[in-house]
Amino acid sequence: MKAVRITDDIYWVGAIDWDLRNFHGYLTQRGSTYNSYLIIDEKVTLIDNVKSYMFSEQVERISSVIDPGKIDIIIQNHIEMDHSGSLPLIKQLCPNAEIYATAKGAEGLNRHFKKNWDIHEVKSGSTLSLGKRELTFVPTPMVHWPDNMVSYSAADKILFSNDAFGQHIASHERFDYEYAQGILEEEAAKYYANIVLPYGAQVVKALEAVGGLEIDWILPSHGLIWHDRIPRMIELYDKWSHNRTQEKALIIYDSMWGTTEIMAKMIHGVFEDSGIMAQLFNLRYTHISDIMTSILDARYICLGSPTLNNNILPTMASFLTYFKGLAPKKRIGLAFGSYGWGGQSIPILDSALEEMKFERLKAIKVKFIPDPEELTAAGEHLKKEIAAYK
Repeated sequence: MKAVRITDDIYWVGAIDWDLRNFHGYLTQRGSTYNSYLIIDEKVTLIDNVKSYMFSEQVERISSVIDPGKIDIIIQNHIEMDHSGSLPLIKQLCPNAEIYATAKGAEGLNRHFKKNWDIHEVKSGSTLSLGKRELTFVPTPMVHWPDNMVSYSAADKILFSNDAFGQHIASHERFDYEYAQGILEEEAAKYYANIVLPYGAQVVKALEAVGGLEIDWILPSHGLIWHDRIPRMIELYDKWSHNRTQEKALIIYDSMWGTTEIMAKMIHGVFEDSGIMAQLFNLRYTHISDIMTSILDARYICLGSPTLNNNILPTMASFLTYFKGLAPKKRIGLAFGSYGWGGQSIPILDSALEEMKFERLKAIKVKFIPDPEELTAAGEHLKKEIAAYK
């Protein structure tokens, strides 16, 4: 396995995880990469590492360029184990290599690995000379961990962007211009929706911090390297981080005997009749991480469940836990569902939407199977409410 040259003296030396299908609870149907980068300069520098079980692949790629024992500096932009898992093994090959990280990164690395390494702690704007080039460090806390930072080489106009701009894609291709743009953007959106979404305010600050830099290359920690499509990705990150949505409605539900599904289809029809694109997601058949990708730019979020044991269906409970943790903002919510006698599911869903600080449409609640007249009346009322928001 060989390194991939990016520019003069800078190489991709990461690993491809072809088999990865679940990452932190979301489906990664296309696998992923753990990106590590090698800079050949007066001080040979390695930026980030890979999962420990892919260490041999990383070392083989490094060895195709240089003896790993000659590495002088290791930059850990992030300490999560998909970035740092092979660090102890790399250090065995280059025991004198100096490690650089943020203060939180240094604390976390020594807590993870119990090595008591003497780690150089970097601050915002601090620099490190490698010889012909200099790295500048910009901490980006909570994008998406407290220790995160990005590194920038002005000489190469390269931003080593850590988890920002990442995608989970395993591929032979390494660069954006080699890969289908639609799939690449879809996976970048899924990555943002399922990992970065709660930290929109921090992303805005990070974009401002690097906004004045000349950037020809963005080298993320997962997926393909950005070169030709950088303006497009920055445009999308700006949109997502500000929670800018479009007139789109998602109807997310599960149904016990089919009645809540009847209601979901009625609601879907009302949105379409109102000129709003609408999508139906049955939680039995669609994974929550794929739903989150669609939520990224949807203004209306409709949640439906029948009542089960004074509560909601387990599929909806699971989705709610995941959904609330990712905390999208500036949305309009609707709770709906059917029940036999208690009817607790609908106020539970409505309360969850209120807790997330969504504006809310009037909940739709039906006992047993709705009559056609009940559906028509509920639909007409919903249509009027939607019109007030358009």
